[in-house]
Amino acid sequence: MGMYVCGATPQASPHIGHLRSGVIYDVLLRWLRASGYEVTFARNVTDVDDKIITVAAERGVPWFAVAEGNQRVFTQGYDLLGCLPPTIEPRATGHVPEMIVLIRRLIEKGHAYTAAGDVYFDVKSWADHYGELSNQRLENMRPTGDTPNEDAKRDPRDFALWKGAKPGEPAWETPWGDGRPGWHLECSAMATKYLGPVFDIHGGGVDLIFPHHENEIAQSRAAGDGFARYWLHNGLLTVDGEKMSKSVGNVVLLPDLLGKARPAEIRYYLASAHYRSLMDYTDAALAEAVSAYQRIEGFVTRASEVVGAGEPAAAVPEAFADAMNDDLGVPQALATLHETVREGNSALAAGDEDAVRGHLAAVRAMAGVLGLDPLSEQWSLTGGDDLRPVVDALVAVALEQRQAARARKDYASADAIRDGLSAAGIVVEDTPHGARWELKRD
Repeated sequence: MGMYVCGATPQASPHIGHLRSGVIYDVLLRWLRASGYEVTFARNVTDVDDKIITVAAERGVPWFAVAEGNQRVFTQGYDLLGCLPPTIEPRATGHVPEMIVLIRRLIEKGHAYTAAGDVYFDVKSWADHYGELSNQRLENMRPTGDTPNEDAKRDPRDFALWKGAKPGEPAWETPWGDGRPGWHLECSAMATKYLGPVFDIHGGGVDLIFPHHENEIAQSRAAGDGFARYWLHNGLLTVDGEKMSKSVGNVVLLPDLLGKARPAEIRYYLASAHYRSLMDYTDAALAEAVSAYQRIEGFVTRASEVVGAGEPAAAVPEAFADAMNDDLGVPQALATLHETVREGNSALAAGDEDAVRGHLAAVRAMAGVLGLDPLSEQWSLTGGDDLRPVVDALVAVALEQRQAARARKDYASADAIRDGLSAAGIVVEDTPHGARWELKRD
């Protein structure tokens, strides 16, 4: 089975919306494997992009330094929250030859054309199908506005497959001139390279349905590839009812949460809502998730002291499996898990060790599928001083963003970053040699 998920465009360090997506598709991956499927999981990195180039120019650093530094923090965040590594994590800049081949196929089939140094997909050539994923009609769509050469397009709704070189920007040599790939082209080339012309699942955020995933489908199928059979789109995450925004100052980073909850508790919170739902972050909601996870942890700890840790059950309870098979119904699956915890606590109170042993095995099996088994190696290795290297890296990126904001005199954003770190228990001190930080002392 092949599964492709649109990964990061690392122009900044990950906020909790990015991490929610990582946890959601990790739960899906774990469930598919627990169900007996051999899954090849590809999650890409868009390491060259307009936003990355803009950030690099603002900071006066190379574009690849921005992408690489932030991608490392994404990886550390995924690791800290117990996400299994992808089978392959391809980067856009490493797959230009595959993109050139795909463009050539589209031009030869009459679905793409060159203009003013760019290459565009001709949406009218695919008009009978364009818009099916997003349930839109071509005549109601707006111009893409994705290059400075809009007047050169045959149709303003055509989208860029390849962008001609501009001074100071990265560029690669192609038969149509030097330049860099368009965003949509990258995923089609990488997905089919590693998963084949037809694969099973394509995932990503709901905000990617249009234009990104719509354009992936158009260019892939127009070239002759069947592409993805099933599409999954996770809902977005807001903060106190508002979309996260640097200008508002409500962007929540992982270091903000580490002062309020342990990694396993954060994972529980991010996984607990249905993947398609809009999720609104509040401190109260996080606190509820912390309490819920600790109820699971408390039972597992007490039960293992009585009957030994044992091994998770070979199969999860039927109600749990039914919930997971029903559009990855994690909320219903968690209800089954907590009911089993309650039954297990009753067995503990009654001194029924056989029942305790059975309930413990079932709880660990269900929690393991969700990446939440308290006795797993993951959570036994992420306490105390083991967190320090990860926190160091995450805080360093936050301080770098704060310094960049101050350099461009965006003091509101700089103060918001500092306040967020403070709320997470991290004290920032400005010195003549730069910012330094330490954890608050009780």
